[in-house]
Amino acid sequence: MREVYRKQVETLLESLPYIRMFNGKTVVIKYGGAAMSSADLKDEFATDIAMLRYIGIKPIIVHGGGNDISNYMKRLDLPVKFVEGLRVTDEAAMEVAKMVLVGKVNKEIVSLINSKGAPAIGLCGDDGSLLKAEKLVKRDAAGNVVDLGLVGEVTEVNTALLDLLEADYVPVVASVGMGSAGESYNINADTVAGALAGALKAEKVIFLTDVSGLLADMEDPSSLISRCTAAEIVELVDSGKVSKGMIPKVDAVLRSLRGGVSAAHIIDGRIAHSVLLEIMTEDAGLGTMIVPGGDTSWM
Repeated sequence: MREVYRKQVETLLESLPYIRMFNGKTVVIKYGGAAMSSADLKDEFATDIAMLRYIGIKPIIVHGGGNDISNYMKRLDLPVKFVEGLRVTDEAAMEVAKMVLVGKVNKEIVSLINSKGAPAIGLCGDDGSLLKAEKLVKRDAAGNVVDLGLVGEVTEVNTALLDLLEADYVPVVASVGMGSAGESYNINADTVAGALAGALKAEKVIFLTDVSGLLADMEDPSSLISRCTAAEIVELVDSGKVSKGMIPKVDAVLRSLRGGVSAAHIIDGRIAHSVLLEIMTEDAGLGTMIVPGGDTSWM
């Protein structure tokens, strides 16, 4: 029995440097993919967030809900189409996206975190003008504009609102933005996470994915890149070694680092308690860690 207690104490002591390092710091976490589809992973994610809150770290959650949106669109016989990881969003799709993201998914996440004893509050871009947005202009390889409909990009973040809320709550942000005329925009959740992290100058931003991280060779699962600089990640994209579906995530990483975030992490959300493992095992964390560095062309 004493050996069991000793191991428990050692585990607690090992976490002390990380608790000290991140106490009072803001961490933005993009929540999505498989981590949102498994009941066990949902519960473990909410437990991680509550734990972070209890030890003095300030988590802000940004979530998508792509699978739920697609499922509802199919039930309504609406076409589902993506271009390089971005959903083509007409007015009907926007209505479904907002209903699902704000009215369903957001409230489920808030409820689950609340059930773990950490007070959470749900938000979208409309609330307090949290996320101001404009239509995203997307171009193909030939330079031609690709019309994605009501897909937006973040132009401004109301950081004062988040600063006010995160003192007492865990903000849970749905990836819907508000245009200058009050129109709604569907925004990639990775993009929102990167914009929020950069605007808040968060200590770090974590992207939960369905892969182990960035791979040097997309065909080789064992080619995980554990750590790289922003300049190196740009080289990977330019060389075509990053899959098209990963492009919005990479863009979000770069935006966050330009804003002053210390580090961005792309980790496997299919691993139990992946958020806690990443933060509390910094030197041997999960997935890929990207830091500022290299030449300054990426800035």
